[in-house]
Amino acid sequence: MEKRTELYRGKAKSVFMTDDPDRLILLFRNDTSAFDGQKVEQLDRKGMVNNKFNAFIMQKLEAAGIPTQFDALLSDNECLVKKLDMIPVECVVRNYAAGSLVRRLGIEEGLQLTPPTFELFLKNDALHDPFINESHVYAFGWATPEQLARMKELTFKVNDVLNALFDDAGLMLVDFKLEFGVHQGEIVLGDEFSPDGCRLWDKATRKKMDKDRFRQGLGNVIEAYEEVAQRLGVPL
Repeated sequence: MEKRTELYRGKAKSVFMTDDPDRLILLFRNDTSAFDGQKVEQLDRKGMVNNKFNAFIMQKLEAAGIPTQFDALLSDNECLVKKLDMIPVECVVRNYAAGSLVRRLGIEEGLQLTPPTFELFLKNDALHDPFINESHVYAFGWATPEQLARMKELTFKVNDVLNALFDDAGLMLVDFKLEFGVHQGEIVLGDEFSPDGCRLWDKATRKKMDKDRFRQGLGNVIEAYEEVAQRLGVPL
């Protein structure tokens, strides 16, 4: 597989074209950002950890019948993925109250949400990924009702699979975001799943094991990521 020109450069990943028009290469960089790029640092090993973490999770989801973009690991910080027509809508499931939900509603952090909540956000950095609803998705043509229904179905299925996986590792899956795209007419899970895009707490102590360590200046960010990987059995 020949790596060609850079197609897109995000906050923490770069996307490259290949000699196969249906495949792309994702490069996981060591860049770490928060607050819409206001806080940026380079963290050693981050690209490698997130790349291998993502590969592990995506393969677990594929085994559970969830179609994903992931194809194969290529190196410590690169993987091969299917090219998707991305839908600019983030799907967020919250099992416990944290982050923006706590700020918006003034509720206690850590409150268990029964049933888990499902939220939608527009993927738009310039607008700070605003909160949206299903009517917005349909009115502005970001996805069809059928596509969004499938995205919601898959998001809750991911929640079921990963809740069990993290619970077995002594971790609470607090919340997470997913992005989807279309490949050959099918809704497929895209982007990545890593501690950058979810919240994970230790079950016994509620120690934060995710990107909130970076956002809140708690330190030992990559050490926490590596501990989560080790508990799950991710080969680093």
